[in-house]
Amino acid sequence: MTTLSKLQDIFRTIFDDENLVLTREMSATDIEDWDSLAQINIIVACETEFNLKFDLNDIAGLNDVGDMMDLVEMKLATT
Repeated sequence: MTTLSKLQDIFRTIFDDENLVLTREMSATDIEDWDSLAQINIIVACETEFNLKFDLNDIAGLNDVGDMMDLVEMKLATT
């Protein structure tokens, strides 16, 4: 399972939308319920799913799904 497909599962669960299809360019402006609380839930779910820990600097640089994918893959490569 790819990073994108795992992220898609996370997003589908958080936003309760089984038809949600993620792209690298997708951001909070593209999903109506993606607010600060949803962002926290996404971060926590990613940390759990990928067995990672993000710090504040990691999270501050996230602008879209592509940034999240890149961050997860970078963290996985260094663990």
